[in-house]
Amino acid sequence: MSTDTIQNTDTAFTENGISYPSKVMLDLKDLKKVYPTPKGDYVVLENLNLQIMREEFVTIIGHSGCGKTTMLSMIAGLNPISGGNISVLGNPVKGPGPDRGVIFQAPSLMPWMTALENVSLGVNQVFPHATKKERLDIAKYYLHKVGMDGSFNKKANELSQGMQQRVGIARAFAIKPKVLLLDEPFGMLDSLTRGELQDILIEIWNKEKITAVMITHDVDEAIFLADKVVMMTSGPRAKIGDVLSIDFERPRTRKSVLEHDDYYKYRKHLIDFLEH
Repeated sequence: MSTDTIQNTDTAFTENGISYPSKVMLDLKDLKKVYPTPKGDYVVLENLNLQIMREEFVTIIGHSGCGKTTMLSMIAGLNPISGGNISVLGNPVKGPGPDRGVIFQAPSLMPWMTALENVSLGVNQVFPHATKKERLDIAKYYLHKVGMDGSFNKKANELSQGMQQRVGIARAFAIKPKVLLLDEPFGMLDSLTRGELQDILIEIWNKEKITAVMITHDVDEAIFLADKVVMMTSGPRAKIGDVLSIDFERPRTRKSVLEHDDYYKYRKHLIDFLEH
């Protein structure tokens, strides 16, 4: 299997009446990240090429320190690019923007604000021309989708870690991004809460069909959520090592995935890559 499986740029598509030349939503070309150190340049990423199609859910795995989070923060526009380029629908990334929503491992909410105020913060910035009621309805809708109906007016610092992450998910979807970036959003949660939030995430994603890129250390999570699993080589000078297509039908249930003939084949492929 090679990264060629992700290269398919020929088909044009139309969104909101605008024609785009290809179905490539996110394009990383010859990406490089260098950190200068007293002992010389430390090259985290080099010659990294990746194309992610519109409406794909892609998970990214690799050993700690291989530059997964660095790559995601560069896509988010939070970390400068040392070489190559990143574009969303052909537009170069030059900094953070509402076309990219980010869900971090720690939700980084404003602790003194309520759940509703935290979600409204982004909605008010991205939809300034909507009425106050319309903006409030958007925030309430996404909090409802993540199961936070009874907690609109609870302050963030009164919420459990799992509930805070629910607000983080609602906040990211509410700004209607073209690309959703997730940096191990469930990594700090217990396995029960993790499973619940995976289900919530994929349920909203199935409806919204936003292109999603998620970093995870969990092989089972990578398979359950993704259309493709991208494997990164170990750093320094990390790049894309392999791409595995996950051909399970959507919507998926955990039971159907676990019982699928190909599940253990996929799992073995990923573990073999990580162990080399």
